[in-house]
Amino acid sequence: MNNPIIFVRVATKEDAIYADEIVNETLNSAILRGSGISKRTPDSIIEKMKTGKAIIALTSGGEWVGFSYFETWEHGDFISNSGLIVKPKFRNSGVAKCIKNRIFNLSRRNFPQAKIFSITSGAAIMKLNSQLGFEPVTFDQITKDKAFWAGCASCINFDILERKNRCNCLCTAMLFSPEHIDQIITHASLAEEKNIH
Repeated sequence: MNNPIIFVRVATKEDAIYADEIVNETLNSAILRGSGISKRTPDSIIEKMKTGKAIIALTSGGEWVGFSYFETWEHGDFISNSGLIVKPKFRNSGVAKCIKNRIFNLSRRNFPQAKIFSITSGAAIMKLNSQLGFEPVTFDQITKDKAFWAGCASCINFDILERKNRCNCLCTAMLFSPEHIDQIITHASLAEEKNIH
């Protein structure tokens, strides 16, 4: 690969041409990892693009590189950061981290008081989440919206989730709380003030 220039930006309706590729790569990636995934449709991906709820990465030549989106739950009290996928030939280049940062910041900008969560079975995503201040939590600490959990019905591990009464599954839930960041900022300010005097 000749290190093409990659642009990471908010997706628009014009990016609908990439929806099929995004859905196919997401499914293929899950199959290769042997992990479950909530299946997405091209229409659901396009809807996120049209409503400004998605981040897309493209080369300067228009090749699709990566994607992620967010969704609101419980009237905006909870936001899920989901669907992070990078085309195989662009992996290990730092683009996943860039997309993750952008979708997180887009979520925070639009819903500053919301709790943001991510459910994943991937260690790389857990690491990225941790760097942003997410912490592992039990499933009862994230949204109770039935529509969110209905999305898990297409996952190969749905029977496990149901048998465990939606308390846990093979995925790890991670949560970012705005109060948590406020506490970090307050502690940092107090420490800085203490050092000044």
